[in-house]
Amino acid sequence: MNRRTLTAFAAGLIALAIAVIGVTVPVPLVALGPGPTYDTLSDVDGKPVVAVDGLPQFGTSGHLNMTTVSVTDRLTLFSVLGFWAAGERRVVPRDQIFPPEKSDSEVQKENTEAFAASEANAEVAALMKLAIPTRVVVGELVENSPAAGALEVGDELVAVSGRPVQTSLAVSEALSSTTPGQTVTVTLRRAGVQRDASVVLGSSPDRPQGLLGVRPEVEPQAGDISISLGDIGGPSAGLMFALAVVDKLTPGELTGGRFIAGTGTITQDGRVGPIGGIPFKMRAARDAGATEFLVPADNCVEAAANKPDGLSLVRAATLDDAIKGLDALREGLQPVAC
Repeated sequence: MNRRTLTAFAAGLIALAIAVIGVTVPVPLVALGPGPTYDTLSDVDGKPVVAVDGLPQFGTSGHLNMTTVSVTDRLTLFSVLGFWAAGERRVVPRDQIFPPEKSDSEVQKENTEAFAASEANAEVAALMKLAIPTRVVVGELVENSPAAGALEVGDELVAVSGRPVQTSLAVSEALSSTTPGQTVTVTLRRAGVQRDASVVLGSSPDRPQGLLGVRPEVEPQAGDISISLGDIGGPSAGLMFALAVVDKLTPGELTGGRFIAGTGTITQDGRVGPIGGIPFKMRAARDAGATEFLVPADNCVEAAANKPDGLSLVRAATLDDAIKGLDALREGLQPVAC
């Protein structure tokens, strides 16, 4: 081979190596984009997202869609370049989504737990809004629970330290001034019989007060509500779940037949919290057919700056705000916008 041939051959090998690396070696980046959107008034995989049993139900119409953000992991250099060129996704450092101090399975577990918490909070917020009587039951005993032997799964918690409890938040508040090792009286109802049980509170490294060691769940005193949607993580569907429960348990159609989408965390007392990725969620909603989008108040500035054409924004700082906004739309009025 002459020098020119050798140079061309070497350049070819380098190009081949770069190509192999570019399509096979992962880089520490992920791509964020619009994710699936689900109608909380409808069925997914043959199951209702929100199911009500033993309580008066009313007809619904239209859509109340929760929205998500998709995360594409295990990117290569070439796939990153492709996403940058297309401009439809945002590429961010992987450790923003998957903290390096946690395994992927730990992150997934946290997201699953956050989603379950959003379902529980949504149910409580809706029940509180509708003034439907509730009760608190022991949903689970934590590992090595100090309440083991005194409380059982399914027990109704009537009072803790003499304070009546109707929400899981009330259970936490009843324990707020306690200390580990303190003995508290728990009034419970089991098989229709009310009685008191004594529990020596345990400790937890992330809290100064005593630990009862149960995961309380709130349910209606009569009937049952279940919210289920598999393979989704995070807390941001809470508002849309709560609205679906309210719609199914009240006369009239909350949406007025409109295609409503939205996002937002929710607390048991109905406060709506901010979320991430709202530009992608709005785009997913518009592409699915939504005409209005419920926005947490703290996300309004970002939402207004990234609003897709054809999508109107409705501001919601609370569950009440969201319901009033939908009432205004149904009555032909202008809701509070971002």
